[in-house]
Amino acid sequence: MKHIIIGTAGHVDHGKTSLIRALTHIETDRLKEEQQRGISIEIGFAYFDLPSGRRAGIIDVPGHERFIKNMLAGISGVDLALLVVAADEGVMPQTTEHLNILSLLQIRQGLVVVTKTDLVDQEWLELVTEEITESLQGTFLAQSAIYPVSVVTGEGLPQLVAAIDALTQESLPKDTTAPLRLPVDRAFTVAGFGTVVTGTLISGAIAVGDRVELLPRGIAARVRTIQVHGEKVGEAYAGQRTAINLAGIDLAEVQRGDVLAAPGFLHSTMMLDVRVQLLAGAPHPLAQRTRVRLYSGAAEVMARLVPLEEEEILPGESGLAQLRLEAPLAVAAGDILIFRSYSPMVTIAGGRVIDAAPRKKTRFRTEQVAELLLREQGDPLEQGEQIIANLSPELYEKQAVLQQLQHLPHWDELVEELLVQERAVVFQADNKEYLVASSWLEKTSSTVRNALTAYHQANPLRLGVPREELRSRLLKQGSSRLFLALLLYWESEGWLLLRDNMVALAGFTIQLSPSQERLLQEIRTLYTTNPFAPPSYSDLGEKLSSSASWRELFNLLLAQGELVKLSEDIYLSRSSVALAEQHLRIYCEEHREVTLGAFRDLLNTSRKYALPLLEYFDNERLTQRRGEARILRGF
Repeated sequence: MKHIIIGTAGHVDHGKTSLIRALTHIETDRLKEEQQRGISIEIGFAYFDLPSGRRAGIIDVPGHERFIKNMLAGISGVDLALLVVAADEGVMPQTTEHLNILSLLQIRQGLVVVTKTDLVDQEWLELVTEEITESLQGTFLAQSAIYPVSVVTGEGLPQLVAAIDALTQESLPKDTTAPLRLPVDRAFTVAGFGTVVTGTLISGAIAVGDRVELLPRGIAARVRTIQVHGEKVGEAYAGQRTAINLAGIDLAEVQRGDVLAAPGFLHSTMMLDVRVQLLAGAPHPLAQRTRVRLYSGAAEVMARLVPLEEEEILPGESGLAQLRLEAPLAVAAGDILIFRSYSPMVTIAGGRVIDAAPRKKTRFRTEQVAELLLREQGDPLEQGEQIIANLSPELYEKQAVLQQLQHLPHWDELVEELLVQERAVVFQADNKEYLVASSWLEKTSSTVRNALTAYHQANPLRLGVPREELRSRLLKQGSSRLFLALLLYWESEGWLLLRDNMVALAGFTIQLSPSQERLLQEIRTLYTTNPFAPPSYSDLGEKLSSSASWRELFNLLLAQGELVKLSEDIYLSRSSVALAEQHLRIYCEEHREVTLGAFRDLLNTSRKYALPLLEYFDNERLTQRRGEARILRGF
């Protein structure tokens, strides 16, 4: 079923609230101050049933210039706009500003309603209608019919309802299959239930029991109950005004402008790459670091604007820009933005998000501008590949990457095509999926290959680079397990080799000179001649100090597992440790436990070697301490 949201717009005291009351029999002015002053301060909500049987939600927005930000919090997400003009006053400043906002939000459907017709005669009404027609030229309402009504006499209301019903049949349905997204425009508590948030579902669906995430702070919550138009429901869908009772979250943690979303679907950002369209009537150009008020959904944040193509964006023109935000936002590529000047507060521009997770950009960089133009205007397949490539260095989860693609047509088919063409690759690690571009993967693999080549040349007696050292040098983002997944992928391609925690180029072997072979054998002999009392590391250094490569050869035996480290200075051969374990097991099976002294005598060694060897067995979970003795685990 198609769900419709209607939004009103127009100057203060032009009868928007009265019109909604006449259509729905619902009072949208909830605040005592609103009812006393006769003007709307906060956004209000109502609904009514159309002749076709569809139920339409309707949003009443404030008309006063002081409450434009409240108007913006409610008007995003509407399908159809009613521009309201009072017959006794005609077009006024907020009529024009609201019309600009509707146009900048790229709302494509709407009707014009002339209210208070009972206060004027026919001649005046015709003059006002002519004025309205002229002011609508060049806007999306230019071809709209104008409906004169009176809420006092009821004149024109049936015709208006019929026109709304006809127009709603043409509106496109919202995507109920996409991930959940609801900008929060109101939050309050209900005794016995806790925190409730309201908003218009702009995509997806939400059901009782769902796990959700509140952004930009990333707070997890659970859906306890749902209401649509005051009625409890088990599920709500895109296009519906919805009230959601959340468990696991306090009212103090929620504010207008937050976004309720499927977990992992959105991420907060402090920068945006955008296309900005400055209104022709804007008082000033947008120059470097102009401070603006930015509106997205129900959120308002301050931002600094950095033009990327020219020194400034002139009135009536558009340009690419990067926004440096003063507070985090949760937005997606393709989202519509509204800009108001810092002071005086007037609507000056609209925009569309091109990249919701950009890197910091420098002005006048041709390659950066070309990249953004491709993101904005290029072939969808190329756009998708570039978006994935830009996100790849951050190693975002697959779902977060997909979210950045959903403004593209047939984005799900596009991703499948990129995977089939091997222009993108999916990895699994940490029980999560990661989507990266093949171009980034090839570049990264080349970097890793070059790093390994350089390492082997500088360290010819080492088996390879410690895996974590390589990750910290080349790929700081992502987990060790994700990096391991990348290494396993490259190993499957045949050019890389994993040896426990070491990484090497496939085919790399250590080549020893005859003198190095003799020295290696000498070190082996020193550790096997007296298996439980070999030279300490410091003694070995004194004994072999004349040989320049003894440390590299010692580390080679350690890396190959021929030597076992017991402490910083004590090492034994692997065969000696195995023999000591055999003696220990036989002794404990007969005596149940072994003391340090007994173990020392058993191996005919000293405390210097016996104690670190027992501690090694403790760490290996072969033994455990019981008082002054040790027993075999599980014995």
